[in-house]
Amino acid sequence: MMTSRLSLAKSIKRLLAAALTLLMFSAQAAEPQGMLETIHKHKTLASTSPDNGDLNPYAVVVAPVSSGVIEQGDVLVDNFNNISNLQGTGTTIVYYRPSTKETKLFAKVAQNLKDCPGGVGLSTAMTMLKSGWVIVGSTPSKDGTTKTKGDGCLLVFNSNGQHVATWAGPTINAPWGNMATIDRGDSAVLFISMAGFGLQGPEVVDPATRYPIITHQATVLRLELTIPEGQAPVLQSQTVIGDGFAQRPDRDNFLFGPTGLALGADDTLYVTNGIANEITAIPNASTRTDSAQTGRLVTKDGLLGWPLAMVMTPAGHLIVANGKNGQAVEINPITGKQIYAHWLDSNQAQSPPGNGDLFGLALTPDGKGIYYVEDDMNTLVLGAP
Repeated sequence: MMTSRLSLAKSIKRLLAAALTLLMFSAQAAEPQGMLETIHKHKTLASTSPDNGDLNPYAVVVAPVSSGVIEQGDVLVDNFNNISNLQGTGTTIVYYRPSTKETKLFAKVAQNLKDCPGGVGLSTAMTMLKSGWVIVGSTPSKDGTTKTKGDGCLLVFNSNGQHVATWAGPTINAPWGNMATIDRGDSAVLFISMAGFGLQGPEVVDPATRYPIITHQATVLRLELTIPEGQAPVLQSQTVIGDGFAQRPDRDNFLFGPTGLALGADDTLYVTNGIANEITAIPNASTRTDSAQTGRLVTKDGLLGWPLAMVMTPAGHLIVANGKNGQAVEINPITGKQIYAHWLDSNQAQSPPGNGDLFGLALTPDGKGIYYVEDDMNTLVLGAP
């Protein structure tokens, strides 16, 4: 009788242990693997087109501080096209204020700005520093194609939207990708992709493919700045830390080139290489004195579809916007695993849905949501839990 009771007790104990293990596994399975799985709401916040009719929003930047007309948490967006929808001719930056739901013009410059080779067409390369300065790239065109592309420049604005400086030179040619930034207050390091070297017009095609010619001359440039108190940033040094990235002109998208830049806590710079449909990694990004060329492969193909702008989540994952469809993809950069794809824009008017609609990305200040733009509607959108 005692043996039967012991056997029964052991059986019950084993069943309870198995049930507990099953519950633990179920709880683990229910836990989201990344941030994108928690995004359930998408809310259109504002039009990004100012009174002059500029179109095609590109860069998205959240203000880190209150300075001048900008309040901390404001969302700055620039425009790549003018009212005629010619690419490389947009000259405006707007800002959206979440607290009041207002959108206002922040800055506007002349399209034919003489200090900027080729003029002005504001790109995805934009940042706002803790000192209040806003720096944005120009990848200009006269006719909306790369046939008339100028080398472009970097424009510096104060926090009241006044243009105060222009940086140009032999290392700067079509500042294109979203900037990664190390901001120390009185100094800063910027990482920017340059996608214009050797780029021809879209009418020059490869006889074998009949597509515009792909070249491998795009670079990643590191700029080191000092920021004297009360004065504009001073460009101290420039170093090419990556090169050989693929680039190609395109009538619909202006150009394809390395677009997304995100800096990890271990000083690894991650870069989206859209034509190759991959993400690569450049180690020791802030200290290296040479080029890592295209870096180490992190992940390729799979859920990626012309990866564009990219951000890093608080958990250390990468979120990248696809250019070929309306999805964002979350990636573990350590393992290279593509975790999840999430529809940001499923507009059926494009094929595939959302094709060509996404570009800039930015995390919300709490790190739980993302701001993004929809180029087809010229709007700023919030994706949140």
